[in-house]
Amino acid sequence: MSDHEQETAAESAPAVQVLSSIDEYLKIAQQYDCSDIHIATGSLPSWRRYGQLCPIWDNAERLTSDDTRQLASAFLSQEHAKILEKRGDVDFAYSPGFGRFRCSVVQQRLGIDMVFRVINSNIRSIEELKLPETCRTLTRYQNGLVLVTGATGSGKSTTLAALVDEVNKERDDHIITLEDPIEYVFNPKGCHINQREVGSHTKSFAAALRGALREDPDVIMVGEMRDLETISLAITAAETGHLVLGTLHTGNAPRTLDRVLDVFPSDQRGQIRVMVSESLRGVISQQLVPRLDGNGRVMALEILINTPAVANCIREGKTFMLPGVMQTGKGVGMVTMDDSLQNLYSTGLISREECMGRSEDKQTMKKFLES
Repeated sequence: MSDHEQETAAESAPAVQVLSSIDEYLKIAQQYDCSDIHIATGSLPSWRRYGQLCPIWDNAERLTSDDTRQLASAFLSQEHAKILEKRGDVDFAYSPGFGRFRCSVVQQRLGIDMVFRVINSNIRSIEELKLPETCRTLTRYQNGLVLVTGATGSGKSTTLAALVDEVNKERDDHIITLEDPIEYVFNPKGCHINQREVGSHTKSFAAALRGALREDPDVIMVGEMRDLETISLAITAAETGHLVLGTLHTGNAPRTLDRVLDVFPSDQRGQIRVMVSESLRGVISQQLVPRLDGNGRVMALEILINTPAVANCIREGKTFMLPGVMQTGKGVGMVTMDDSLQNLYSTGLISREECMGRSEDKQTMKKFLES
């Protein structure tokens, strides 16, 4: 069939009606391996599949404000509906029985918008994610700070869950997770696990972290280190004998450390640099890159390990020197994002355009691609 014939067939096909419930859209997301579903007033129902956001059906009906209001009211609990009416937005984990989804419902100019992130109920192991052995080593520390970073949708939660589950399998400890909302549900293996949700079980990450320090934990997982108080408490916890695993929305290891340090007032940064240089164990930065064959995405991974040279850069406030230190630290498991992208390109997994577009050092990457 020619392109013109396909277009004519699509135009003549009957319009896809609005589905009767949110659950029907979510089942479609699971069936077609999507990461997100968007149900927005004035738009076509859409999904994010392999990183690309597009309509589920080109011939669907646009959602009206009545459509989205009816879909929302059918699955929102009374409590969540009250929060939405009062605050204009509500976030929570939704579990309809066939899976778990991270849900965000907001009121906007045209009506209600809903976004659902599909959570894989099966926690993937370090082996399944093909994470290097260095990541497993980071879970074996008795104390310190391990950060998993990347943009929204880069798989941070999946990697963090794999690290927590590794601790759960290998150790006999008390793990506390602080999340907004709870995504992966951990079943105790070797460890005793408490999972707390911000909004439902505690007011904020900072409040939950203060409480956690009084609950005799060995390992604390902080879903997001987004403010001064949370970051300060996490560093203190790492210094006082706890292994703290946390996430930040930063693109690489140097920017991660800059974010952690810059959140503090200037008169405290000298002391914080010393604390971080001593407590940091490692930084895992990642992004998901579309595969060249179009069959999903592949992970590009940057790993920083806190060696004496790294600690010295942090203490002296010279984080701009970290890429060079990482280049010379490959023997201890360090890898830069550009090296990871080059490896993915060389093995035919990603395109030249993706490799170049996502690189940090454009000039060096250009020389590599032209060689």
